[in-house]
Amino acid sequence: MTTNSTGTRASSETRPPLLRREYLLPFILLTICFPAWAVANNMTDPLVRTFSRIFTMSTFQSSLVQFSFYGAYFCLAIPAAILIKRYTYKTGVLVGLGLFIVGALLFFPASRLMEFNFFLMAIFVLASGLSVLETSCNPYIIAMGDEKTATRRLNLAQAFNPVGAVLGAMLAGFFILPKINPLTDAERALLSMEEVREIRAPELAAVMGPYLGMAVVLIFLWLAIAFVRMPRASDAGPAIDFQPTLRRLLNNRHYSFGVVAQFFYVAAQICVWTFTIHYVADIVANGEGESLIGFLEATGIIGLVQGIRMIQPDQMMTGETVAGIYHVCALFVFLIFRFVCTGLMHIIRPSAMLLGMAVLGLLFTLVVMGSPNLVGVLALIAISGCMSLMFPTIYGIALHGLGDDTKLGAAGLIMAILGGALFPLLQGALVDAIGAPLSYAVPLVCFAVVAAYAVFDLKGKRQA
Repeated sequence: MTTNSTGTRASSETRPPLLRREYLLPFILLTICFPAWAVANNMTDPLVRTFSRIFTMSTFQSSLVQFSFYGAYFCLAIPAAILIKRYTYKTGVLVGLGLFIVGALLFFPASRLMEFNFFLMAIFVLASGLSVLETSCNPYIIAMGDEKTATRRLNLAQAFNPVGAVLGAMLAGFFILPKINPLTDAERALLSMEEVREIRAPELAAVMGPYLGMAVVLIFLWLAIAFVRMPRASDAGPAIDFQPTLRRLLNNRHYSFGVVAQFFYVAAQICVWTFTIHYVADIVANGEGESLIGFLEATGIIGLVQGIRMIQPDQMMTGETVAGIYHVCALFVFLIFRFVCTGLMHIIRPSAMLLGMAVLGLLFTLVVMGSPNLVGVLALIAISGCMSLMFPTIYGIALHGLGDDTKLGAAGLIMAILGGALFPLLQGALVDAIGAPLSYAVPLVCFAVVAAYAVFDLKGKRQA
């Protein structure tokens, strides 16, 4: 026990506040950015299946969507760190939102031109904005209070990320996927170019619509952040000691292993969600559709979806439609467990929870690979619950104690999102070669790396 200046005794174990009152409005505005970029992330995942059907291409080719999206994260992370070092976190947030808006608006000309490459360009610009936004928002949230509560504060902000993830999955699952013409690739190949264009026009219009709506909402968010007084929380200045800072970060085993773990975690997340559509749709195509639809009916999920007019009662339940519903269910599980895990971190060490969830993720992935039926689909949904705490927990643990190196360190963790660009290409090739179930060997390996990082941190002296 210690005595403060007023003569009262304060416990040395008194916990610092999670957030100071004067930071509440800025915290809320920044937290809105988390579900905003999650909407974009989770509308993009089903586009791999969507473009594969629309443009009659292989899964590997359509996986270039994820390569463009997460490759942009890698390319823009260091420029974003330099930007917020030279100016402020607020500047980074506004630049990121601006690029986000421009990229979303580019879906309009892309849909009119009906060219896959133009969609890739729009996706790259949009994701460039997300890279700058995440590089700015995550450390900004960490800086809004005591370092002891940084991981919990970031988990709280990230807890709203799944809200956007669910919304993005719903937009894709109920407004994009059902609009895809059920004609097979072989049937499309028999059509004339004019007939193909007539089919593609409404399909691409369905893709475009949610992105334009999102751009309008983001403009209002940009204006709110621009005109609200935000805490500086940034040591802006012209001096950027890039090489010394990079050297210190690379020599910090705790941080550098964290970057590796984040690389593999993001790879796992994007692979799991991107190929959920393929996994479920293939099960439906292989004659298991009745059991999958029966489960949705028995649990009342189809009735709920029809009740909120997301699908019509007489709408044909194609493989893509069923897969879209299960994908939304997975995101709901992710949402619920994010809040549950954030609450549990008050009493359980974050790295211990990270280890437990990574091990469960491994076990559920094995079920997905070995049981391509309703059991496998339910295990696939359960994986989302395991992933719910991983990104912010790895992020917070890896940045702990970096001090002035935090900005460049944050950029390194955002660059680690490159895993989401590379590994879907690998899994896409495996889907083409050996099918969706066995392709989940890719996230299986990724979860093993995340578990190893959790063990590494638990064995360390730091009590995060």
